[in-house]
Amino acid sequence: MKKGIIGRKLGMTQLFNENGDVLAVSVVEAGPCVVVQKKTKEKDGYESIQVGFENLKASRVNKPIGGHFKKANAAPKKFLKELRLEDCSKYNPGDIIKADVFSVGEKVDVTAKSKGKGFAGTIKRHGAHLLKKSHGTGPVRRQPGSMSGASDPSRIFKGKKMPGRMGGNRITVQSLEIVKVNAEKNLIIVKGAIPGPKGAYVMVANSVKTVGKEEK
Repeated sequence: MKKGIIGRKLGMTQLFNENGDVLAVSVVEAGPCVVVQKKTKEKDGYESIQVGFENLKASRVNKPIGGHFKKANAAPKKFLKELRLEDCSKYNPGDIIKADVFSVGEKVDVTAKSKGKGFAGTIKRHGAHLLKKSHGTGPVRRQPGSMSGASDPSRIFKGKKMPGRMGGNRITVQSLEIVKVNAEKNLIIVKGAIPGPKGAYVMVANSVKTVGKEEK
């Protein structure tokens, strides 16, 4: 990872590009993030920085955690994330990372926790087919069907698509293009959809996906 920032998903909207085409975009409140801790290869075995996003009331922080922020001369933060950057030498505790760390036209990967949808059946969760509406299908058209063989193998194979909890997983959408950056309002606008509901914490990082050629 070359650079990254923590933010909050504000929602989706539309923008017009130079050709007059309508673009579906996602708006991210990116930062400002403060560098709370810096890890070095000599002391910790690897290099990284820990960044914090969104202020937290001091009354909600215990003494050990409060001392962690005080050491960096930073206000307590609600969300902390460790970024293992390729070059951490230019960052020090107390530094501020803003939305202008990215620029228009860059490709980024956005990671967030997807929407939780509760318990779901095989139709909604896995896209299975409904049973026929003809006579003989029984009273339940959305049942999952046969589980496995009878006497052989006498068990359900691991990975069988069954009903269960849907959503609430860590999802990364790759190679989204940044169409607008507003450093004054701490906004990054990316083309397309990103995971999570409105208000979800997201991490924006430079894209690691290459298509047909090496990333420059």
